[in-house]
Amino acid sequence: MLLPVLLRYALLRLPVLVAPLNPAAEVHTENSAKEHYGLTVHRHFSSSPAQPKEIQDAYIVSAVRTPTAKFNGSFLNVSAPKLGAEAIKGAVAKSGVPVSKITDVYMGNVLQANMGQAPARQAAIFAGLPSTVEAVTVNKVCASGLKAVALAAQNIQLGLAEAQVAGGMENMSQVPYYLPRAAQNPPFGHIKLEDGLLKDGLTDVYNQFHMGNCAENTVKKFNISREAQDAYAIRSFERAQAAWDAGKFADEIVPVTVKSKKGDTVVSKDEGYDQLRRDKVPTLKPAFLSDGTGTVTAANSSTFNDGASALVLTNKALAQQYGRDSRVLARIVSAADAAIDPVDFPIAPAKAVPIALERAGISKDDVAVWEFNEAFAAVIKANEQILALENARVNELGGAISLGHALGSSGSRILTTLLHQLKPGEYGVAAICNGGGAATALVVQRIHPDSI
Repeated sequence: MLLPVLLRYALLRLPVLVAPLNPAAEVHTENSAKEHYGLTVHRHFSSSPAQPKEIQDAYIVSAVRTPTAKFNGSFLNVSAPKLGAEAIKGAVAKSGVPVSKITDVYMGNVLQANMGQAPARQAAIFAGLPSTVEAVTVNKVCASGLKAVALAAQNIQLGLAEAQVAGGMENMSQVPYYLPRAAQNPPFGHIKLEDGLLKDGLTDVYNQFHMGNCAENTVKKFNISREAQDAYAIRSFERAQAAWDAGKFADEIVPVTVKSKKGDTVVSKDEGYDQLRRDKVPTLKPAFLSDGTGTVTAANSSTFNDGASALVLTNKALAQQYGRDSRVLARIVSAADAAIDPVDFPIAPAKAVPIALERAGISKDDVAVWEFNEAFAAVIKANEQILALENARVNELGGAISLGHALGSSGSRILTTLLHQLKPGEYGVAAICNGGGAATALVVQRIHPDSI
């Protein structure tokens, strides 16, 4: 009985099977499929060589972020895509750019387990963007958000898009525990769970130790004392507190309404920046080394956090049209990535920054404001030393140690904060290291609307 059925099926499929030998059959089958799905495809062929397009400038017309919540804090029950959606909605609204002009969304996100398919796509749709807007999730660990901006900018620079949305999002509070599906698991008895936060976010897979051990390695290489790290951490908190007190974050924050059985709560400020216990900082034990040589502690390291950030990028024509009232109107001058030995990831920015500056055609002395991600105080102290930035304006409003480090968002978060500090004509650099031994750096220049 099976053979006649297979023969009938083969005969019905014959035009398709012989399509490579019968062009008419190929056209007939293709057109039938188009009619069936309601698709019309017009193919155009030309014997003329393609003409290269001139590289265009990409502009940032809006940049916002959600507050950064503490681990298991206000955003405990708000997924990363939902946080990303809030940031996207805020950025698009501030930009004034019609949604019809936006073709792509790039969102950084690191810890994606249990989040559902295509986190960036979720964020775009939850934000109310049309289903025709494509979305790409970027995972370059801590540099994901900044790399997302660089990728979106390239589409505009190549003339492939008029407007893009880019940013990052993370909810470290919602990362699940893993139960490995492995053949070596026993048929009965206990099975060990793995913490997804450690497994996929905080462990150097090449050396099988915590990222904090990499920071300890950097501390020893560059002779950075415990006192210097603690002093930097305290300064980060002091700067963040002063910035919030002065209202310097007001324009970049998009409040998030968190719904619960007890009612709605509006989260409008970062959590944790005002909880410094100065007297406790020097008394904390090293977090990663117990042999008496450790100096990296919970106080001089960044924290686990939840949050999101987003920017709207456009070409020159749209920047001229919609950027006149922008508080952050800027040109993306250059971007660069650089790689290094994984254990040396804290100093990777010192390799990426010179490349970005060279591509921008400027020197470090031309840069008005710097934003480096404070994964650890050691990161800032080492990169300042290598790049000779000890007297530069670095992280003047605090950083990840005080404001929080929501992994996938941090790169676009520091860029957002950077843009709000720059004055027209000034250059700024955002740089961030990432696990695996790499970094991303971006050079921007604030622009007066009349100078576009």
